[in-house]
Amino acid sequence: MSARWPLRTRTVVLPADDVDTDQIVPARFLMGTGRAGLGRALFADWRFDAQGQPRPDSPLDGRAAAGAQALVAGRNFGCGSSREHAAWALADFGFRAVLAPSFADIFRANALKNGLLPVTVGPAAHARLRAAPRAIEIDLAAGRWRLDDGLEDGFAIDAFARRCLLEGVDELGWLLTREAEIAAFEARREGGR
Repeated sequence: MSARWPLRTRTVVLPADDVDTDQIVPARFLMGTGRAGLGRALFADWRFDAQGQPRPDSPLDGRAAAGAQALVAGRNFGCGSSREHAAWALADFGFRAVLAPSFADIFRANALKNGLLPVTVGPAAHARLRAAPRAIEIDLAAGRWRLDDGLEDGFAIDAFARRCLLEGVDELGWLLTREAEIAAFEARREGGR
């Protein structure tokens, strides 16, 4: 997990609505429990033809998409199954944020637990984001994003999730940073018996 905020990057636009987790990472790629390498499977059926050749119209693989870390998606992004692999594949591909009008609840939770920021945007902002790839700055600490043309808006995020993302840790990583406090508590508790 990375703690480099604010994020200054370009967007990649994938405007389809109701993109489910099987489209994000098809089930045939779920042979293991490791995260590494899942980026190659991201939107595999949209990026590659039946022979495994790259599709020339894939918005994820063109020169304009190289290095982009923010995905602009349609409404209800991440619906379908609860597979955590979807968030893993997006992060392994290099995305750090997904901006969409709405997210499936389980996908949102999985994204936040895996270092991927889901940003809900309103209809007017989504229309502008969706029109074309562009430069964006996402300030997680301030809960705001801004486009290269000056359009900006805020976004809500759970305080604990924000803290974990800013510190570059997941929930377990955050807990492990508190080992000394936990040990002291346990020592006091054991001493009081």
